[in-house]
Amino acid sequence: MDFSFTEEQNLIRQSLQSYLQANYQFEARRQASLADGWRPDIWKAFAEDLGITAMTLPERVGGMGMDAVSTMLVMEEFGRSLVLEPYLETVVICGGILARAGGATADEMLANIAAGDRIVAFAWGEPNARYDFKSLASTATANGKGWLLNGKKSVVMAAPWASHLLVTARTSGKPGDSSGISLFLLDKASSGIRMSEYPTIDGRRAADVEFNNVQIGAEALIGEVGEALANIEQAGDEAIAALSAESVGLMSVLHEDTVAYTKQRKQFGQPISNFQALQHRMVDMYMEIEMARSAAYLVTLNLSSSVNERAVAASAAKVTISKACRFVGQNAVQLHGGMGMTDELAISHYFKRATLIESEFGSADYHLMRHAALRAS
Repeated sequence: MDFSFTEEQNLIRQSLQSYLQANYQFEARRQASLADGWRPDIWKAFAEDLGITAMTLPERVGGMGMDAVSTMLVMEEFGRSLVLEPYLETVVICGGILARAGGATADEMLANIAAGDRIVAFAWGEPNARYDFKSLASTATANGKGWLLNGKKSVVMAAPWASHLLVTARTSGKPGDSSGISLFLLDKASSGIRMSEYPTIDGRRAADVEFNNVQIGAEALIGEVGEALANIEQAGDEAIAALSAESVGLMSVLHEDTVAYTKQRKQFGQPISNFQALQHRMVDMYMEIEMARSAAYLVTLNLSSSVNERAVAASAAKVTISKACRFVGQNAVQLHGGMGMTDELAISHYFKRATLIESEFGSADYHLMRHAALRAS
């Protein structure tokens, strides 16, 4: 099978590499994570100088209509540079959902995302829901003015930076039902929204959000009433594909930096890279990365397959990258010794991001069970 990239895809990778090497050095990234957690000027550059915020969005809203392989290339480079900006949340997840749903409200927001003028956070997780999109207790009740939204969302990534929230809520049924789930796009400044913001261990920002009788207009509904689950589940699988690519990028840096360090660090008068036991461990790290790369390719190429095939590939990828992130991250830290956990060294920041990726959109245990259930169906 041919896994070579097109000339256009190689140009995307090369231009992004050049930009990040020039503008995203580790120390600048570390200072941004200690301040606001991101840099708005970088986000605007992604839109205006590189065009990647519009890359995979539909042409009808000013996008380029490119495929998931382009997202994979971008996310891998983001992993190598530990990019903080909410590309995954806004472009990959919310952009994908809005593009499939369509409608005037969705298209207007997509145009703003493409231009780099809006950031949208996906508010879907709830305190008692774990990773299941159907375990949804938040409600949206129709009234004469539109909808009345109530509920709680937990760990809404990028919410502190967002201008809008894309919220999942029940318009009918009970938690666990496949039907009755709807999507709403609302301004974060809407009356009745309470946010508790906090930094995450990887230097980004998240928030727990409460909706207390939030009145939103009828135009806030995205897609058909009660029929949003399929769109949301596809977004979840697309997020896993993007995270898989990101993990390959960051694990590659963990491995490269570890190999370089072991060539410099000496014990008993020789570099520790000469010790056979450590050579075996670094080879094992490389093998985990290559298995993760294969899983990332598999899920990316299956995003346009049938629902079952896509979901099976996504769960398989999530299990693979979760295992790889833990193995590569822990060994990178151990081979660096105590300094591997210091904030001044890049290794610790890559390790923290790898640790968070392990649980985003489902742990390895959750996806093992999901994979088994899908295979049995």
